[in-house]
This record gives sequence, C-alpha cells and structure tokens, in this order.
Amino acid sequence: MISFDQAHYDNVITALNSSMARGFTMMEQTKGRGTKTGEPHYGTHAWPSMCSTIFTIVEDEQVEPLLNRLKKIDQEYEMLGLRAFVWTIEKTL
Repeated sequence: MISFDQAHYDNVITALNSSMARGFTMMEQTKGRGTKTGEPHYGTHAWPSMCSTIFTIVEDEQVEPLLNRLKKIDQEYEMLGLRAFVWTIEKTL
C-alpha cells in the first residue's frame, strides 16, 4: 500500500513502472496525517491538500527496488508525505 500527497502521482506511477509493477488499484482522494512531521491532508479550507492511495501486489523480488524508489521520492519532497506498507499476500483471485 502506498499513500502519498497527490502531487507525487507522476513520480509514484514512474516508480511502479520502473519496478515492473503493472497492476494496481488507486483511490484518488484519501485523507490522513503523518505520524511525526508534515501537514495534515484533510481536503478542508485549513488543510486543503489531499492524498491518494495505491494498492499493488508485486513479486517478492520487486519489493525492495520499489521501496527504494519510493523512499527517494519521499526524501526529495519530505513535507509532501509518502508512506509505503508491505503485507504478505496469502492468496489472490
């Protein structure tokens, strides 16, 4: 799962493509707040920015390269916010 400021959209898609992660599901408008830093993303007058969230399932060998690409994006634009979470998928349909 990748949750990110909407301004990161093109960079996140490029990271997915570079990692050969073709399939994903995206929710364009999600809300949130970072655990330590960054501004809230609430879509309100006071906090107008919004997040997007992408769910993708990749092969084990794709995980680290994708996380490294996403980390680079996050470090380059720290105040925008980007988080990625990895779960083990037992079965798919």
